[in-house]
Amino acid sequence: MTERKGMPGLRGVEHIGLTVPDFDEAYDFFVNVMGFEPFYRHGPYKGDWMESTLNVHPDAEIRRVQQLCGGAGLNIELFEYASPDQKRQMPRNTDWGGHHIAIYVDDIDAAVDHLKAHGVRVMKGGDPGPEIASGPEAGARSCYFLTPWDFQMELISYPRGKAYEKDYESRLWDPRNPGQ
Repeated sequence: MTERKGMPGLRGVEHIGLTVPDFDEAYDFFVNVMGFEPFYRHGPYKGDWMESTLNVHPDAEIRRVQQLCGGAGLNIELFEYASPDQKRQMPRNTDWGGHHIAIYVDDIDAAVDHLKAHGVRVMKGGDPGPEIASGPEAGARSCYFLTPWDFQMELISYPRGKAYEKDYESRLWDPRNPGQ
């Protein structure tokens, strides 16, 4: 195993925090459509520390926070914020700060069918298309979809691996088993 550079003790992503426009709608989507498991909720939070700790408006308030587990170490933290300077437009992938979350699935066709059965908008007409044939992504199939509040997510599957993995053993590194 090659020695890692940079941040000492880096293991991987612990969670992804999402501020959502409708907390109950987001909770329902992640639990009942995506299959995430709720494991604890906390809040509210407000006060002087909001600006110094979280870099938000000093009068901002976190009304609720919900931790959700999606399997294989993917935890999502849902936030319900209120703030006098809150922007209420979802960034697109092309915007600064634009982002998406890619969810690995074993059977992408079954996963797309599941999303469509729940009325989720799946991009590319709901067709993940054929497996990528060449390049570093060879072996993958993917498809973007939008949550009910238009947050971009992606389904991805590569049951036989991606082509680049043969050249980068760090991709196969398991953060829970660093001595492998």
